[in-house]
Amino acid sequence: MGSAPAYAQSAFEDPGTAAPTERGGKPAADFVPVQEKLDSGSISLGSSSQVVILFRNDAIKPVIAGDISLYPSSNVSAQVSQNQCSLTPLESGAVCSIALTIKALQAGKYRIEMLVKHDGRTRLTTANVSGNVEVSADASKDVISDVEAKPDKLDFGDLTQSQTMVRSVVLRNITSNPIDITDVRVEANDQSGFKLQTSCDALETGQACLATVSWAPQKKGTSTGILIVEHSGPTGVTTVPLDGKYTPETEGAAELFPEAVPGKGLLISTSEAFNFGGDVSTRSAITVSLVNVGDVPLTLRGVRLSNNESGVEINNVGCRAGEVLNPVEACPLTLTWSPLREGPLVDDVQILHDGARGILVLPVRGDASQAVNKDSKAIVMGDGGLLLGGIPSLLSTDLLDEDGNPKPGISVGTGAPRQATKPSDVEGILDGFAITSLAPRRAIVSGPGGSRVVFDGEETIIAGVMWSISVKNSAVEFGNGNQKVLMLFDRSLSSVNRLEAQLGPEAEAEADNAGADTAAAEPASVETTDTAPAASSE
Repeated sequence: MGSAPAYAQSAFEDPGTAAPTERGGKPAADFVPVQEKLDSGSISLGSSSQVVILFRNDAIKPVIAGDISLYPSSNVSAQVSQNQCSLTPLESGAVCSIALTIKALQAGKYRIEMLVKHDGRTRLTTANVSGNVEVSADASKDVISDVEAKPDKLDFGDLTQSQTMVRSVVLRNITSNPIDITDVRVEANDQSGFKLQTSCDALETGQACLATVSWAPQKKGTSTGILIVEHSGPTGVTTVPLDGKYTPETEGAAELFPEAVPGKGLLISTSEAFNFGGDVSTRSAITVSLVNVGDVPLTLRGVRLSNNESGVEINNVGCRAGEVLNPVEACPLTLTWSPLREGPLVDDVQILHDGARGILVLPVRGDASQAVNKDSKAIVMGDGGLLLGGIPSLLSTDLLDEDGNPKPGISVGTGAPRQATKPSDVEGILDGFAITSLAPRRAIVSGPGGSRVVFDGEETIIAGVMWSISVKNSAVEFGNGNQKVLMLFDRSLSSVNRLEAQLGPEAEAEADNAGADTAAAEPASVETTDTAPAASSE
């Protein structure tokens, strides 16, 4: 067994500076790895692993480590995450550590050569780290970027409605060094409907940012695209596939009432249509309630009819333009129909508002058996205008004596007297009544209960209300205090006109002469013909 050769030593040299020698006379390394070839085991594809390499000072004097160079294989990246050997001089026989961060990029075995500079006699020290990158068989060729995207694929699914869908992608720096995001964009067809919003800039270790992708397809079918993230990391790029399918459903007719929308008023009606029914021969009215079932107030902008010549009128009391309905509040909408001709009624009422959809359309339907003559309609008058006051209460004691007989000057007709009449009941009290015969001082009034004769200047009860009668030239005025109702004489109901219809055009001249004679004298024959039962009762 041979011994290492001895070196000459000067008396002026420090014995502690003598360099140790290896076998063969070569100087021994003074800064060496504790384990020259380190097996780090397996790393999962896309993940990072921390490997610690120990170094020892075999020299007599302290050693300071300097720059470290790494030479990894192509399927991994490596960086020095911590270097304790360069913090303070390493004393003789002491051990320090250098930590490496290894990220797996592709499957397979990897190797990292490590070169460390120091101030010892050899100046350089090498170390070797090896291992294996494991991955499943279907992803063996995938390259994992330094900027991780979660999720790694955006699938918007199957869209059936016309709306915008929004998804987000989290971009995170999974390396130990800062990474700059240089560009984020979406590559797709213009009609695919993908749009991007992001503020990603620079990412520190472990830091993340958000990229938002919205999808509003412009045509039916599959839409595809790619979210591209360019950065300053080793791989330089991260990609996220985008996918979605638009299959719109076949739309049917719009519903009468839309669905409630948050932050919007929603106007609905208690009835889906104004249906006057069939065989209508008189003036008819229908009232519905318009209700705001939304969560904010709603303002009505107007109420109008599609056809202004159908005989339908909108009551000016109730729902009107400018009215504000708070949530769950309602207003009445009344339509009155006076048929202008025989046959069906086809009309619509349009309610404009500022809520959901902005308009509510309700059908107006009905069928008239005959037209309504407006000439016989009662006109309610007050002092120079419409009746605004109330009719005084009328009790039975005002009409009958103690024995139950009518008081002098009072004529009791059909219908029970009303106990009290409110102002709101005035309009429409004489609806259904008509003047069927007219003389200078008397007239015949026909109504639901039959016909009767009224005289100028007398007081009589009609429809349960006390009236003062005033016979005019072509009308009869019904008064109650300062309130008056004027009922025009409808000459189409007279016997003269009925005679013209029966005889035909050739007897027109003779009928005109008969009408002139009738107007010149009191038409007793006409009154007797139209109201024989009523006249006999008088």
